[in-house]
Amino acid sequence: MKSDAAGDSLLMTALNACRSRLTAFIRGRTAVREDADDVLQEITWQLMKVEQPVENVAAWLFRAARNELTDRSRKKKELPLSSFFTADEEGDFPEDELAETLFGVAQTPEEDYLKSLLWEELNDALAELPAAQREVFERTELEGLSYKELAEETGDSVQALLSRKHKAVLFLRTRLRSLYDELIE
Repeated sequence: MKSDAAGDSLLMTALNACRSRLTAFIRGRTAVREDADDVLQEITWQLMKVEQPVENVAAWLFRAARNELTDRSRKKKELPLSSFFTADEEGDFPEDELAETLFGVAQTPEEDYLKSLLWEELNDALAELPAAQREVFERTELEGLSYKELAEETGDSVQALLSRKHKAVLFLRTRLRSLYDELIE
């Protein structure tokens, strides 16, 4: 475990800088708010016990959150949203890299430019969605609301919200695919 107080302070500063985006990322992938809080607490604890220096704390946190969520979903035998997609639909679309770029803290001017470009394209793509699909995507993915909370707020069933989000995700994957292809070339 780390004993360097200055190192711990820097890690906590970096964690606090991306905490709201990280929390939204985690809550968008869990059905129960307490589970999201547990995941955040677990990855914070993991970060504090890392022996080696972490170059990009935000990227590390998003990767650790994704891994923790995967581990928990396997243990609970619950199907995450990604289970709605077949292997063919999912392909090799870089959702994890995309999330890290969108919600992570840019470390270089190039990363900052890429982040602003992706947000601009995402906002344009979201504007093309039907209002109901856009709302469920934004509220669950960007604001961190659970499906249950959104269902209570809107009066729609959780299943209807899941269906709308599924359609939104499929559209956004297709719409943003060309940008991704351009960036990796």
